[in-house]
Amino acid sequence: MTHGPGDPPLVGVGPWQGPWPDDDRLDPELLALGDRRNVVDRYRYWRVEAVVADLDTRRNPVHVAIENWRHDLNIGSVVRTANAVNAAGVHVVGRRRWNRRGAMVTDRYLTVHHHEDVAALSTWTRSRGMPLVGIDNTPGAQPLETTDLPHEVVLLFGQEGTGLTSAALEACSSVLSIAQFGSTRSVNAGAAAAIALHAWVRRHRFGQRPTIEQGGRRPALEPPGLE
Repeated sequence: MTHGPGDPPLVGVGPWQGPWPDDDRLDPELLALGDRRNVVDRYRYWRVEAVVADLDTRRNPVHVAIENWRHDLNIGSVVRTANAVNAAGVHVVGRRRWNRRGAMVTDRYLTVHHHEDVAALSTWTRSRGMPLVGIDNTPGAQPLETTDLPHEVVLLFGQEGTGLTSAALEACSSVLSIAQFGSTRSVNAGAAAAIALHAWVRRHRFGQRPTIEQGGRRPALEPPGLE
């Protein structure tokens, strides 16, 4: 298939040009046909197993867990974001099946664990000495924006609309909320995971400690004026 001037730009690279490389990390089929995958240039032509092995040498010690009682379509987005920050793993709690379409095959590049229920996830985290931190805009939650996130941690997210279950809230060592100034109660799990993981990256990859003002409380949200 030819690529015309009005077509969108092609992603990736075409067939390998030059002498055939002697590198076990490279995939012969990708070398012959080209590599149009959505991967960073470092991994062009690499086999999936080779990419995973390289990522494993520098995983960030943050895990993402999400409750899955109603086949939440956001799980794929959560997995994709976890891959973007090279998280140590993703944990699906509840139903084993989840919609992989939103992950855009990024689930191939990290470990996706399954836990029957929150109790099983809690056992897993305790056995590894990692705190389980919930992300939900629930009464009593502390602001994510002014909280110093642990280095090794499992961040737990709930379902779209309902948030974390009561069992999940009880299992968490702390619960953090995301500041919002509009009319909706919460953002979806995919967006919440992106915000929370970015907060972790800023803290532990860039050394940016959160600024705590007003005793850790957020500024009061002023009601909209009448015009």
